[in-house]
Amino acid sequence: MDLVSPNVATAGPVHSDGVIAAGAYVEGRRVANIAIDEAAGWRNKPDHVVWIGLHEPDMTLLKSLQRQFQLHDLAIEDADHAHQRPKIEQYGDALFIVARTAQLEGENISFGETHLFVGEGYIVSVRHGASTSYAPVRERCESCPRALARGEDYILYAILDFIVDNYSPVLETIQDEVERMEAEVLASAMTRAQIERLYLLRRDLLRLRNAVGPLVEVCRRLERDDLPMVRVTMRPLFRDVTDHVRTIQERIDSLREVLAFAFEASLLVGQAQETAISKKLASWLAIVAVPTAVAGIYGMNFKYIPELQWEYSYFVVMGLMLAACVALFWRFRRSGWL
Repeated sequence: MDLVSPNVATAGPVHSDGVIAAGAYVEGRRVANIAIDEAAGWRNKPDHVVWIGLHEPDMTLLKSLQRQFQLHDLAIEDADHAHQRPKIEQYGDALFIVARTAQLEGENISFGETHLFVGEGYIVSVRHGASTSYAPVRERCESCPRALARGEDYILYAILDFIVDNYSPVLETIQDEVERMEAEVLASAMTRAQIERLYLLRRDLLRLRNAVGPLVEVCRRLERDDLPMVRVTMRPLFRDVTDHVRTIQERIDSLREVLAFAFEASLLVGQAQETAISKKLASWLAIVAVPTAVAGIYGMNFKYIPELQWEYSYFVVMGLMLAACVALFWRFRRSGWL
């Protein structure tokens, strides 16, 4: 819930189903908390800006907003149905923007959406799914009335910048896990559980990249196109958001490459271990083969084997077998097989 100054007048209830905050601002200062059905009246007052925050509203509430701000049917339909691709649409003099949000829930990334309606004298944010509350954005903006007095496009910038900033904690947590996994891979081959976790991380990073990537185009249009409600003086701020999104994109790509290399390194480590084991087995088999062959020869059921009649044959044969085994052991040890 947003903090309201005790000097601010109240006009109607602040909360109803799906309504997080609804306020009217003049020169960057909140002058009233408003009801949804009063939004049009406040918006039409000179130099007033209405800022409304909703969380998973129903169609009744969205229809009420549509009547207040003459929102386009397609935009309302998109806002009612989540799972939209990040985009920016222009309907007359109003903008409709979709951005994807991300949060870590346990070990997995959960995704949500924010839909933004921006027009003359108003901005409405609609949150769906996993998303951090935008109360800190409102509080930060209200703490600097001079910046908030810039209008709707500044609020739009503040929300988009907040969304992009919230990608960083997700990536930092994943990066820590990736670094630990990379160190474990170099020490030994990966277990099945580690391989499954690696796959899930790569999948989540791909989904995050698909959520972040289209925001580059959204911010680029806000930065360069002559869109209504976006003043030329605000373009450098949207350019900063664009750069931030690209940085996030590069970090995601880097982490996905590290995970790919970790998997390849794990395969190589596993193959190297298998090769080392195979060499050791082959070496010991070769050593054991010498006494086995000699024993096999002298264990044949022939009546006339000359050496069997010699008094010292046992000691000579045993000595030769031992010498041959020692020689093979030394040779394999020198070659690194044992």
